[in-house]
Amino acid sequence: MLAAVLSAVLLPGSAPAYDYPFDDPFVATVVGTPSEFRPELAVTVPLKRRSIKIFPDRETPELLFYDDKLRYSYALQKDPAPLVFIIAGTGGSHDGRGVRQLGRAFYQAGFHYVGLTSPTHSNFIVAASESSVPGHAYEDAEDLYRVMERIWEKIGRKVTVTDFFLTGYSLGAFNTAFVAKLDEERQSFRFRRALMINSPVRLYSSISLLDRMLENIPGGEDNFGQFYQNLVDAFAEVYTRSDELQLNEDFLYQAYKVFKPEKELLGALIGTSFRMSAANMAFSSDLMTNFGYIKPSNVRLPKNADLAKFNHVAMRLGFTDYFHAYFYPYHRAKTPTMSRADLIEEMSLKSIEDYLRTSDRMYAMHNEDDLILEPGEVEFIRDVFGDRAMIYRNGGHMGNIQHRELVEHMVQVFQP
Repeated sequence: MLAAVLSAVLLPGSAPAYDYPFDDPFVATVVGTPSEFRPELAVTVPLKRRSIKIFPDRETPELLFYDDKLRYSYALQKDPAPLVFIIAGTGGSHDGRGVRQLGRAFYQAGFHYVGLTSPTHSNFIVAASESSVPGHAYEDAEDLYRVMERIWEKIGRKVTVTDFFLTGYSLGAFNTAFVAKLDEERQSFRFRRALMINSPVRLYSSISLLDRMLENIPGGEDNFGQFYQNLVDAFAEVYTRSDELQLNEDFLYQAYKVFKPEKELLGALIGTSFRMSAANMAFSSDLMTNFGYIKPSNVRLPKNADLAKFNHVAMRLGFTDYFHAYFYPYHRAKTPTMSRADLIEEMSLKSIEDYLRTSDRMYAMHNEDDLILEPGEVEFIRDVFGDRAMIYRNGGHMGNIQHRELVEHMVQVFQP
């Protein structure tokens, strides 16, 4: 069936050449794929949005009442078909632009799909993370796997599935590797194949690179407050009468359209997007654990609390701040002998290199110029995955994910 519908995912004619137009990785990351380079995805996706209680006995802080249940989405074919779980990237939701784009391509190619929110999203932290402290590769995988099992319990009786597949982009690709390995042990899904799209290799290295992008702000990171306010003011002019603005993974593209920054500010814009994700993640986690990282542990926040001063603090803290001041102390309290270096190395694909190298189920897609990779990490992907890796010469971080050549390759990886 999939072979028959593959051509529907592509533009008419033979397999397209890779002709992604942007060689600057910052431009690629922000602008994405122009419409003339995308496949025709005209299918109407019957997307369903649902929520599920993962921990029935969990008490949710009053301020976070709206995240009491985990939200997810799915689209089912009328006939028996394979099912793809799609894990969102950093701060991404189950129905954010990234998941919807992938989901539409897979649905048109004949797959069912389930959209999963990132473990770094506030809704997942509150409703589905056992510790509510995201970022640990193995613990996040356990949380995601639990969610997938619960969702499958809900929708399994509505659909016939012929095979299970797994994919994710950016941090979701990193999660994909560890979830796939966990499934080798648990066997709940027995994934036929798993595809990692633009994954970090060493997570700490990638978050450090993202934090440093704020150095591109005029006046440096110390001027972040003014730079961010300029963005907010620019949005206010455009969205005063519109509810279109979403402060989530779609922020980057929206900001580019509204703010139209000069080329040298693109890095700052990317850094700001990820800083927003870091702030939302850290504040939600701190509220759940009462750790005192942003909110003093002796302060109770009611449902209508004024969060301005806490937001100001959160927006000054990056992913590396989260790691050193919160994440590492939290894990050191559980394992006193663990050093920072030990934890950093655990949060790396190299910790499961043998599995990735030997498993014929694991596939990877990446770009030579990805902004979240350090020198030598593309070579690591190429060496570990061999002919199971597809490396493109340009595209930045996720900029080319809608290109017709990439869409074709994604679908082909999951063909029986």
